[in-house]
Amino acid sequence: MQILLTNDDGIYAPGLAAMERVLSRIGNVSVVAPSTEQSGVGHSITFLSPLTAKEIYDGDRRRGWAVDGSPADSVKLGVFEFCPTRPDLVVSGINGGLNAGINVLYSGTVAAAIEGAFFGINSFAVSLEYDEHAQFDKAAEVALRVIEQTLEKKGPDPQLYNLNIPTQALTNGVELRVVPMGVARYGEHYEKRVDPRGRNYFWATSDPPPPPDQESADISALASGYVTLSPLHFDLTRHLVLREMESWKWDLKSDG
Repeated sequence: MQILLTNDDGIYAPGLAAMERVLSRIGNVSVVAPSTEQSGVGHSITFLSPLTAKEIYDGDRRRGWAVDGSPADSVKLGVFEFCPTRPDLVVSGINGGLNAGINVLYSGTVAAAIEGAFFGINSFAVSLEYDEHAQFDKAAEVALRVIEQTLEKKGPDPQLYNLNIPTQALTNGVELRVVPMGVARYGEHYEKRVDPRGRNYFWATSDPPPPPDQESADISALASGYVTLSPLHFDLTRHLVLREMESWKWDLKSDG
């Protein structure tokens, strides 16, 4: 199996290294990741300037390619340039911090997996709850088991998945819930401060947390200590409304 591994924390991130070690058991891993942290860049791509990529070595072993661009850029280059064969699997992570709820739309980690799905490749975004002493090796073992079992059970069509692992699951026993992505609004507040020159500036916060209801199913399950797996898709069309609008009569003629 040819695997393309990327992330948004940068090629030197410990979560990427942990994921590389476990994925190497099930296939040939090509690492193509941003040269620097790209958290929160969403699905941005580089097209107004050239992209550069540098080979990175760990001693005598070629570690992979560091791309001076976004996570989505890394996947594009990985598929077209750096993987010896077309990838069978794209994995993005392990991210240092959860990517759940509405934050999925901002996440560079998830965007890289979406880019893999654009190519018709089974793709996983993998994230671990932030901790200064994050147990990436344990989380990678959990992620590998989820990925292997998902690939074994799923149908033939390529699919995009978002996997989140709370710290609690690594210490109190691992149990998985398949849940929808939450869409509750949160993280809209800013803390207003004043810099040494008297100018106002604003720092985004994550308050208030989303309410524990069905709309935020992944957030709620993670708060309860469950590993969460969400099947996602990138078709943004609201199909029910589309069918309703198809029957509308339109008149674009000018009255003049």
